[in-house]
Amino acid sequence: MAGGGAALRRALLGARRAAGLRGAAGGSRAAMSSQSHWLTTEERSQVLLDLKASGWAELGERDAIYKEFNFKSFNQAFGFMTRVALQAEKMNHHPEWFNVYSKVQITLISHDCGGLTKRDVKLAQFIDKAAASV
Repeated sequence: MAGGGAALRRALLGARRAAGLRGAAGGSRAAMSSQSHWLTTEERSQVLLDLKASGWAELGERDAIYKEFNFKSFNQAFGFMTRVALQAEKMNHHPEWFNVYSKVQITLISHDCGGLTKRDVKLAQFIDKAAASV
């Protein structure tokens, strides 16, 4: 999706949202639950500014955010991942992540909604606090 990829991604996300809204009229609990997590355009703009200021990046090929964390040791990285795992389990919202020694790479996306949602923002904020406390 080079060039106009971001615009295309936003258009596709908008189409998915619209389709989900129409489906919710039928009373689908999953659709209604997913919708309640979507960000408005204004919310999205503000939270992305805040998240980018703390080191998160938007992924060009997906409607997701990404951040890399570096710790002093494997034990610190693993302790951090354990804290995040416990919170993710509580939220029933699990990160995509990769760990090698003291480096942890995290991608957040709400697969059930097809993109970035309030759950991702909430988990990203928790992750930043957990990393700062290590």
